[in-house]
Amino acid sequence: MKRLPSASEHLTEKEAEEAFGWILDGETSEEEIARYLIEMTERSETAEEIAGAARALRARLIPVDAPENAIDCCGTGGDGHHTLNVSTAVSLVVAANGVPVAKHGNRAASSKSGAADTLEALGLDMEAAGRTAEKTLAEIGICFLFAKNHHPAMGRIQPIRQRIGKRTIFNLMGPLSNPAGVKRQLIGIARPGYVPIYADAKARLGTERTMIVSGDEGLDELSLAGGNEVADVTGNAFEMRRVDADIIGLPHSPVEAIRGGDATHNAKALKSLLDGTPGPYRDAVIFNAAATLVVSGEAENWLAGAGMAKRALDSGAASRLLSQWIEMAR
Repeated sequence: MKRLPSASEHLTEKEAEEAFGWILDGETSEEEIARYLIEMTERSETAEEIAGAARALRARLIPVDAPENAIDCCGTGGDGHHTLNVSTAVSLVVAANGVPVAKHGNRAASSKSGAADTLEALGLDMEAAGRTAEKTLAEIGICFLFAKNHHPAMGRIQPIRQRIGKRTIFNLMGPLSNPAGVKRQLIGIARPGYVPIYADAKARLGTERTMIVSGDEGLDELSLAGGNEVADVTGNAFEMRRVDADIIGLPHSPVEAIRGGDATHNAKALKSLLDGTPGPYRDAVIFNAAATLVVSGEAENWLAGAGMAKRALDSGAASRLLSQWIEMAR
């Protein structure tokens, strides 16, 4: 068995790729992996380590064919706020606007309900959704890339993550390892002060355009509560900016207003949202969808993106897309 380096040592990008290759290939013990992940989290991962670990995961994934303009929007999870599934709803809204969404996600590891759990509670057969991912992406513009289907090396890691029960570097690696090879993304992370570090990791990996966002209260998506740190990454560089809900005229709301629950609770809330229910959940989805549509290039600015998101909800287009997806993935 390989012995991982001390977690107090900062690794180069190449060293991190090698070490996480050992982890993913089962060349270290589970106890060693758990220790290393916890200690690395406690001292904070560097941009080089995140990029190297993501390269190791990318090298072992099972890819899918996707349209050239496919996009993903997701959060890293692990923020402890247990909110409703915002990025899942955003995916439907964005796809309803004609932008292909290759939604990469998983079951909950450190939250009450992950994207896969909520979609399953809505009636999406996750096994069938995996089998038909390329078909649904090509024909109706959305798919769910269940992490376990595309990252077989993660099979032994998921139980370790669940035992740890809190955020680790694997939360950060996942969004950087989309099996569709998307070139544009909105990624929410749980630590606002960490946005430039994560943006540096993304820039090292390269992208056409990605926004890294984090609410001031540690929300892994754009927050209505107050300000947000945003890194706009293009190519191998990024710029930092501050954004709040005022940019598109939305009211501020506390995080508690979008507090979620288990998969059944979150699925009911998402269905209600798609059926036209107003309130903070809708506003949070519009805010994040606006940013995603800007990143995709489909919206000229945030205000235009918000208008597109509202129309997808108000016209029932996002709701019809979900029904179509459930019907196709059988």
